[in-house]
Parts: sequence; structure tokens; C-alpha cells
Amino acid sequence: MIQSGISRQVRQVCGAILLAFPFAATMAGEQMHGHSMYGDLKYGPDFEHFEYADPEAPSGGTLVSWARGSYDNTNPFILKGVAAAGSSMIYDTLTVSSLDEPFSQYGLLAESIEEADDKRWVIFRLRQSARWHDGVALTADDVVWTFDTLKEKGHPRYKSYYAAVAKAEALDSHTVKFSFSEGNNRELPLIIGQLQILPKHFWEDRDFNKTTLDPLLGSGPYKMAEIDAGRSISYERVDDYWAKDLPVKAGHHNFAVQRYDYYRDTTVAFEAFKSGDIDFRLENISKNWKTAYEFPAIKDGRVVKEELEDSSTAPMQAFILNNRLDKFSDMRVRRALGYAFDFEWMNKNLFYDAYSRTQSYFQNSEFMATGLPEGDELALLEPFRDQLPASVFEEPYSLPVNDGSGNLRKQYREAIKLFKEAGWEIKDQKLTNVETGETMQIDLLLVSPTFEKIALPYKKALERLGVEMSVRVVDSAQYEKRIEDSDFDMVISGWVQSPSPGNEQVEYWGSSTANEPGSRNYAGISNPVVDELIKLIIAAPDRASLISATKALDRVLLHHHYVIPQYFGGTYRLAYWDKFERPEILPTKSLTLDTWWIDVDKEAALKK
Repeated sequence: MIQSGISRQVRQVCGAILLAFPFAATMAGEQMHGHSMYGDLKYGPDFEHFEYADPEAPSGGTLVSWARGSYDNTNPFILKGVAAAGSSMIYDTLTVSSLDEPFSQYGLLAESIEEADDKRWVIFRLRQSARWHDGVALTADDVVWTFDTLKEKGHPRYKSYYAAVAKAEALDSHTVKFSFSEGNNRELPLIIGQLQILPKHFWEDRDFNKTTLDPLLGSGPYKMAEIDAGRSISYERVDDYWAKDLPVKAGHHNFAVQRYDYYRDTTVAFEAFKSGDIDFRLENISKNWKTAYEFPAIKDGRVVKEELEDSSTAPMQAFILNNRLDKFSDMRVRRALGYAFDFEWMNKNLFYDAYSRTQSYFQNSEFMATGLPEGDELALLEPFRDQLPASVFEEPYSLPVNDGSGNLRKQYREAIKLFKEAGWEIKDQKLTNVETGETMQIDLLLVSPTFEKIALPYKKALERLGVEMSVRVVDSAQYEKRIEDSDFDMVISGWVQSPSPGNEQVEYWGSSTANEPGSRNYAGISNPVVDELIKLIIAAPDRASLISATKALDRVLLHHHYVIPQYFGGTYRLAYWDKFERPEILPTKSLTLDTWWIDVDKEAALKK
């Protein structure tokens, strides 16, 4: 992009002056352009664009990404079927989250936001200019219909996620009010702001609960274009997109077309990237990063390989035990199984020392539980002392540390001791329940052969403890169905945390979601103390209280050993064909391609 250096300097200086003075968060009864969880908004009512977006970015070109497996549904809001990649990008939300603040939102469909003093309700006034792709005006009726439909007919997670929202009502054609069944939940108004709005008139003669491969109607920056079931799906940029000139959208959605090509095998997908059929790759296999990027396009500079710092909260990736099963009901059994996971040997021999061991559900954030509980966190935990393991108060949480040699003799001794305390002993080389005679057999369910390199050494280590593990790789449709039905012993999966934990914690580990089909409470956690701590997180009156409550939750989850934590990295590993440009300032909360664009000169050079 060619641009005057003076104009860029002027914009940067003006932006710095503007952003040096934060703006007050939403005041009760006052119509605001945005709202935040705690504290002030970074961007004022007259802001022109987020600082990590370039409003002068050119538009055009095609971004080709890849997805694994297949799909049979273009409606991502129901439990049935496998939703197509990117299928939610055709919808707008009431507000947009900024990616350089902990939890702040600014109006998109909503022109203004008004919150009750006690957080009992929030009112959104919609923009008169908002339009569906067919030209029909988007109104408050669409918002109310969306909310009611998702709770009644949508994926079960919506019912739990919006459980504290009592009702939605249209006050007039462009004003909608959400009332809450509980007060002083600072997150509820922001949660509602994230609601993707669906067109009532489009769905009136259609069955919302059935899978479909029809192109659906939206109001967002892209519309569904070519649908090749199970193979690819394309989205076209809407040239007359109603919101394209709004500050929250300036510099975003610069690709004319976004296409997802499907591959059943990750190796084949990598070959497709190397040949130029895929434009961008986020590499999550450390061995590949070290050894597989030696092809000609890397050497001659046609493909860029780089690492960007990842300062976001690291996901909790883990062996997740199905705690609904009797064999995993004893915490000592779960902890003992963790002693067979030799992270240090794997990191040295499989991962080129690229990772660190995950020690928290909120790794690399201020919400991590460290040391022993003290201060406000201890005060929160104290009333539950009789319901918690003594280790919560007496021992800092720690995972076994090995020397990388592969010798786990010491760890095996600890595991056998725990098994014995829980009523399991090794008989005839098989770990056996003393009372029932049941032997410990674990079926590890995988969706990709990639994880076999982790699973097979773990399986071998478990054999020394008399545990028989089978490792089974299934296709994505079967995997998703079995996860939805909690039909597994163990899986490798995890949870991604936001910079401001809140209502989603119910779905992750709340008792109400433990047996709910399709919930993200994969481990089946049902613990009254966990439930109470989640309530404290949701009701936290300020950031300091939120930190203390989340640390307490983290500590309780860790000391119950519901999962066997694996590892995390501190960077994004990117590889892409050299036809892209991006803003100088990157968002701090996540990696996004929404603000990237294609440089036509670079693209032309590649084609030559």
C-alpha cells in the first residue's frame, strides 16, 4: 500500500492524543457508544477506527484457508450436524469487542447502549441503517426472535449461557430491552452484546432445527457464495455492506472472497499449502515447524515463516477424563494416571523443547493460582474448607517433574501408592479394582492422527502401571457426535479463556451443564464448591474481586485433578504466501486476519 508518510504520522499522533485520555464506562441511564466490564473505555464516542486496523487498507483478492474433516450444515446454531467453517461470519452482533482491552464493547448493530444502575437490564437502540443482505431492514423484532429461538431451539449451550436473561422485548421498532433475573452481574449486558442476530423473515417458513446446506441470509460483511458440501465453502464480501463505514469496521474484512477447503488428513493439507493451494497456515506441531519448512518456496522467500508473540491466556490443553464414569470418580485415581505422562521426555524428544508445562486453567494470566491461597482468595475458600481436599490449603499445586530420560520409576511408585489408597492394585500385570475385579481400561478417542505421537508414549507408560489403553482415531463427524453425547473415556481437548472470565465458566465446569448434550463441560465436572465460585466470578463487583474469585476456582479445579494438563507455547507460528500486508500495530488479545489485506503487487509477483 502506497501512502503519504505525513498523513500516517498525523493519524498516529492524533490517535495517541485521543487514546491518552480514556473515556468513562457506561453510566446508568445514559446512552453510550460502548460499555466495559470494569473501568474506562479506551475509545471515545468520536473514535474513527481501532488502532490495530488501517482504514486505508485496500480490499480485494481471495484468502484460502483450510478446515479438517467435512461438514453437512450451514446453520452453526443447532446441535445437529457439523457446521461449515466460517458460517457465522455472515451475521452481525449488537456490539463488537475491541481486541486491545480486557473486555470492552462498542456498538455495531446497536447505535447506543443503556444499562440499569443495578445491571438488571440493558437497552440497545439499533441503527436505522442496519440491513439484511436482501435489503430488508433489521429491527428489534429480529433481535427478540433470535434470542427466543436460540434458547428454545438452538444448541443446548445457549439455554445455559443465557440462563440469567429473563426476557427480551421490543420497546419499538429499533429499541430492544433485555431483562435479567439477577442483579449486579456486570457481564450480562456484554454477553448479550455478543448475540449474533438472525433474520426472522427468512426463517419463518423454514425449520430452524433441521440441518441445511442452503445459503443462509445474514447482515454481516460476508455472504455465503459457493457451497460444495464437505469439500469447500466460499464467502463473498458484501460490497454495499451497511456497516462498512462504521468505526468498529473500518479497516476490517478486506478480502473479497474467503474460501475454506476441506481436507480429511492434515498431512495432505500441509502439502496443499506447500503447493500454493492454501494461503495461510497456523502451525501447531513443533516438529513440523523445525523440520518440515524447508521446501523451495520458503528458501526463495515466496512463503514467509515467522513467529509472533502470543500474550493471551494460554488454553488448557489436556487429557480430559470423563469424570461421569465410576472408574474416574476417585480423585486419587485421576491424579495417579497423571504420573505416567512424561512431559519432559516428550518435550525433549518430540517437541524440540518448544513448550512449557501447563500449570493452570488460566495459564499466563493474572488469574493463575500460584503458591498457597492468601488474602481475599483465602477468604473465599475458607467457608468451603471441609468440602475441599486439604492440599488446596496446604500444598501449592504442582505436576510431576522428570529428568527427560524416560525413567519414571519414582513416579510409578507414587502412582501405585495412590491407586492402592483408592482400592486398585496390580494383579497379573493388570490394574484391578479390589472390590469389583474390574480392570482399568481406557479408550482414548482422537480426531486426528497428529495426537498419536503424544498418546502412544503415554499408552506405553500406562502399561507399566497395568493400565490398558486403546488409542482410536475417528472421523470428525463421529468424534463430534461422541463428544456431544459424552460417549468417551478420555479425549485430548481443552478450553480457551477470555481476558475477563465470566458466564462461560458455567458451561465449562458448572454442575448444570455436566450432563447437557453438546456442552463444553467435557470432563463432566459436578462440584458444588465449583458452582459457588463460578457465582462469585459472575457477581464480582470489580477487577480485583474477579481475580481473587478466578484464582480460587483455578486452584479448586487443579487440586481435583479432573484433567491431565499437557503443554503450551508462547508464540503464534505463522507461515503464509507472501502476498499479505497487515497494520503496524497488532491486537494484544488474539491473532486475527480480519485486518490483513492482499498486496496486489506481491500477488502478481507470486503468479509470475
